[in-house]
Order: sequence, then structure tokens, then C-alpha cells
Amino acid sequence: MAAACERAGRARDEVTLVAVSKTFPASDVAHAIAAGMTDVGENKVQEARDKRPSVTGSARWHLIGHLQSNKAKDAVRTFDVIQTVDSIELAERIARLAESPKEILLQVNVGREPQKSGVAAEDVAALAKRIAALPELRLAGLMTIPPAGEAEEMRPYFRELRTMRDDLGLRELSMGMTDDFEVAIEEGATIIRVGRAIFGAR
Repeated sequence: MAAACERAGRARDEVTLVAVSKTFPASDVAHAIAAGMTDVGENKVQEARDKRPSVTGSARWHLIGHLQSNKAKDAVRTFDVIQTVDSIELAERIARLAESPKEILLQVNVGREPQKSGVAAEDVAALAKRIAALPELRLAGLMTIPPAGEAEEMRPYFRELRTMRDDLGLRELSMGMTDDFEVAIEEGATIIRVGRAIFGAR
């Protein structure tokens, strides 16, 4: 991370590392927090709901997997940040359930892949505007999971997301995982989501 930030002329503290702990036990998450990890990511609401009470230490918990509307209640209770909002209906449901302003990111399908969740690029601005009218939500930025490929092949997708984020005047840019986080940082990521490089193979 430090090397990628240096290449990009950025300060290391501009980038938040989210440790993706899906399938790993609470004890592993606790060890990561004890070692200095401040943010934890989980893909599944139920897994995080059951795991978080057993984790010692304090961290911000991020939902980075697809959120079904019927899991929204548990998601609002379990996570500090929901990174995968992709419709106004889901945003409105989260807003109704939130007891205090909930931080969210919009998931953008930059690869236009029909099998993946996420807002179409051309719909992001309109959705962001509608969410801005919901006082129970705090739209912090955008996230994406680009098509599979080599790290350098991700660069155009990361640049596209950064342009969208800049056009909206938002703060966060959640992009980049174990194999491509350095390219993501070079292209402006403020949040990277890393699992295997921290916890090992699943």
C-alpha cells in the first residue's frame, strides 16, 4: 500500500484497508484488530451478524456483498457501512430501518456484466440525487467489482469509477482487492478490500 501511494504521490493515510474476513472465525478477526486493523469487511449478512458479537476489539464493519432487501434489517443493525446499495428501493428500505444516519456506498457495475449486481453507470447520477433526499442515509461514495482479469486490465474500470465519483463530488472510492489493489490505489481508491493477502487462502 505504501509503495502504491508513493508512486501515485498520495499519503498512505488517504487509503483505508478493509480486511475481508468472510469464512474466517471471530478469533482471526480479533487477531487482525489487535494487530491494528481498523476496518472489517464481510460478504454475507448472516455470517457477520453471528460473528461480530464474538469479536473482541473495535472496528468498523463494512458489508461488501450483495444485499437482499429481506436482509436489510439485520444489515442495518450489524454493519457500520453498507457498500453495496444498487437501487432506490433498497436505499429507501435501509433509510426506513436506520435509527441514525447510515453510511452507504453505491455499487456500480462498471463492467456492464449482466450477472453482477450494481447500478448501471448511466443511472448513477440520478440514483445519487434521489438518495441525497433521504436524511437517514449518508452517501459517502462509490464501489465496484470489475470484471475478472489481470491487474493492469482493471485500470480503465477504476478510472471510470473515479470520474463518476468526482462528478458527484463524493469522498470515497472503494475498489481494488488482493490482486489489483496497487493499481486501484494508483487510480484513486480511498478504500481497498483485501482478504487473501491478510488472512490467507480460504
